[in-house]
Amino acid sequence: MYTQRLTMPNFIQRVLNPNWYHGAGMRPPFFEGWYYKMVSADRGERYAIIPGIFLSNDPTRQHAFVQVFDGVSGRATYHRYSADQFRAAPDALDVWIGDNHFTLDSLTLNIQDELRSVRANLTFVGQVPYPVSAFSPGIMGPFAWLPFMECYHGIVSLDHGVGGLFEDDGKSVNFNGGRGYIEKDWGKSFPAGWVWMQSNHFSTLGSCLTASIAVTPMLGGWFPGFIVGVWHEGTLHRLTTYTGAQVEKLEITDDHVLWVTRDRSKRLEIFATRADTSILPGPDRIDMEKRVPETLKANIQVCLTRLSGGKPILDSTGECAGLEVAGGVDRLLKAVNAPQG
Repeated sequence: MYTQRLTMPNFIQRVLNPNWYHGAGMRPPFFEGWYYKMVSADRGERYAIIPGIFLSNDPTRQHAFVQVFDGVSGRATYHRYSADQFRAAPDALDVWIGDNHFTLDSLTLNIQDELRSVRANLTFVGQVPYPVSAFSPGIMGPFAWLPFMECYHGIVSLDHGVGGLFEDDGKSVNFNGGRGYIEKDWGKSFPAGWVWMQSNHFSTLGSCLTASIAVTPMLGGWFPGFIVGVWHEGTLHRLTTYTGAQVEKLEITDDHVLWVTRDRSKRLEIFATRADTSILPGPDRIDMEKRVPETLKANIQVCLTRLSGGKPILDSTGECAGLEVAGGVDRLLKAVNAPQG
């Protein structure tokens, strides 16, 4: 798996299929992880399951992992596996880590160790994929074609139905009728600083916001790269660096994040209420360190309007929201709020 040569045809196929595993033939440091979020029908239970792999030149640091995060209690556990227990199909989202199996349509967990006992057999239906084209292969847009990016991001499913049972240390959770979301990251390291948020629990069933802004290295410097997607009533509204959108305002306090973006035709105002976080491991170039403050208890007010006026496209509050404010966000604030001219 790790010695396969990365050819140009393989590279093109991976760019055009961001859901697939990208690590075969890659030199360390390299990480790849998928993020499965599930919320029960009554919204009383919510979990994030994060399977992945970390490749290192140091054999003592190289390993696969499954993270289990209870978004209600805040309990997070990190289950480490040897790298040879990681198996991934070359042409699909089909990943095994030990006895745990992850696909586009399902998630199966069988974790029995000193940290936790978790068994789950969940199925997903009605997935809403993020559009992929040659010019814009996923949410990264044309940046996905650049082979030197520090971190790549992909959206597997903006929204879908969830069914099945989840057992966590004797607690049984019925996810029938629940909603889910799947995304992923891969590359050499998480950014030096970022804000990320997501919810698909708005007043309109199936609507979804996914948004992030990060310190993005580029050719010896960096810029505040951002990607925002609002899926609502069958239409994806994108406001991103590569579409020419601009950040009008970014404000981060201990209790909220206010983020306003606009392009030539739309304006998006986001007000995210922060909540208690748990610190999850995330990759740098050396190891998986505890550096990701994660919550699934945030609320996100979203107002998307047309500059030409009229009724808002979406004016609603997303509940059960994921939110991360991590690392050197002061750099982002200084960059995007600097006077123009």
